[in-house]
Amino acid sequence: MKVFSFRNIRVVILLSALAAAAIYTKEQRLNTTSWYQPIEVVIFPINGDGSPKTDNYIQTLSLKDFQDIDKFFIRSAKKFHLIVEQPVITTLGSTITSHPPAPPEDRSAALKVMLWSMKLRYWAYQNTPDDTSNKGRIRLYVLYHQGKKGQALQHSLGLSKGLIGVIHAYAKPKQTKQNTIVMTHEILHTVGASDKYDYRNNQPVYPDGYAKPEQKPLYPQRFAEIMAGRIPISSNQADMPKDLRFCLVGDTSAKEINWITTP
Repeated sequence: MKVFSFRNIRVVILLSALAAAAIYTKEQRLNTTSWYQPIEVVIFPINGDGSPKTDNYIQTLSLKDFQDIDKFFIRSAKKFHLIVEQPVITTLGSTITSHPPAPPEDRSAALKVMLWSMKLRYWAYQNTPDDTSNKGRIRLYVLYHQGKKGQALQHSLGLSKGLIGVIHAYAKPKQTKQNTIVMTHEILHTVGASDKYDYRNNQPVYPDGYAKPEQKPLYPQRFAEIMAGRIPISSNQADMPKDLRFCLVGDTSAKEINWITTP
């Protein structure tokens, strides 16, 4: 019997890598849900469609384009009486030319999703152009596109394992504020918040997906719960908010990210 066969060695290496990743992920989770100090969010722009127009748009980006994210978190911190006044500090990183690995089409295939997650984290390690520790910061890789009329962009993703977000955004000035809504949604995913909408029709789920579920009459709502992403107008209609001023963190999302610690 060959104890040290090539296959066994591969299994040991894989298990060791998974164990190391699990420990690292646990440390990241603890560092980003204590909320005693701000979390840095670094935005790395990527030309998602190879268009010269998209390149031009990326070159115009500045921190001012992402200030709405910081303001949203400052308002939310006051609402939930956090110790830290500014939970998130957004910075603009370097432009990246490499594209992240695409997620598997079948999201229910656990092994494929796990392997993709590891590939994404390795890709991020290779393509993040600095030596700063990632145990206490979130990296958003934003793929900008010109977009086509009547055709939605690919779904954006935020992973708590690795504190990584892959965002698909529009490379158009009029869409900048709505882009920040998507980014904020994915930032909250990385620290543990779950979606609050029905995947079949994108409608907010009552009550957790409503910013004011206790409101009477219930409709129309004025704000979107950030993890639902839409403002409920009626039981079967919901509109996109114009910007983050019309978004709130609901109590359930707050509990998920450790902003509310009591039952």
